[in-house]
Amino acid sequence: MQPRILIVEDEPALVTMLRYNLEAEGFQVDAATDGRDALMMVAEAPPDLMLLDWMLPTMSGLEVCRQLRRRGETKNLPIIMITARGEESDRVRGLDSGADDYITKPFSPKELIARVRAVLRRIRPALAEEELTFGPLRMDLARHRVYRDTVAIHLGPTEYRLLRVFMEHPGRVLSRDQLLNLVWGHDVYVEERTVDVHIRRLRKAINVGGPDLIRTVRAAGYSLDEPAV
Repeated sequence: MQPRILIVEDEPALVTMLRYNLEAEGFQVDAATDGRDALMMVAEAPPDLMLLDWMLPTMSGLEVCRQLRRRGETKNLPIIMITARGEESDRVRGLDSGADDYITKPFSPKELIARVRAVLRRIRPALAEEELTFGPLRMDLARHRVYRDTVAIHLGPTEYRLLRVFMEHPGRVLSRDQLLNLVWGHDVYVEERTVDVHIRRLRKAINVGGPDLIRTVRAAGYSLDEPAV
């Protein structure tokens, strides 16, 4: 599962260019054309990184950034601000609003990709690794294998994707709706109870010989957590 980038930009030609180059590098891409839509999309399924235009209809990129930083679940969301405003004072305002990086139009796709990768390595190092670990669990992304301690765990494709989402967001409570979007995708209709079925299968596979690592949070969702002592 490749990192997912949300482009928030109201220029269709620029969105098309960004989408083409990001997908060519293996990223998953979603797009919003205004700030309010972007906030709703992030609430439904937080991306791994946001490319955020400064000048947007209905709500500026600065305000979008500020609102995301005020929310506990998105306060660490990697954000790169994209703008035509190149003055030092504008860059300072963008960074002060909570952006992790700032790139001025026009820019080359290669520079943008390099900045995206650099921010992901710095903010979400798990996305740049070939192995994810949590407690006794280890996921070898290159070989598509999972272990609990030294014991190999055999997972179906959906359970593997589900576990990867949990291991990329350890300790975070993810709702059924968020899991549906992150594991199955926005354009696929799947009932919420399907999530519960795959959670049960995942639990059965990874909890053999040890305590339950998946916590059920009533009326909220699930999280990958160290079991309470």
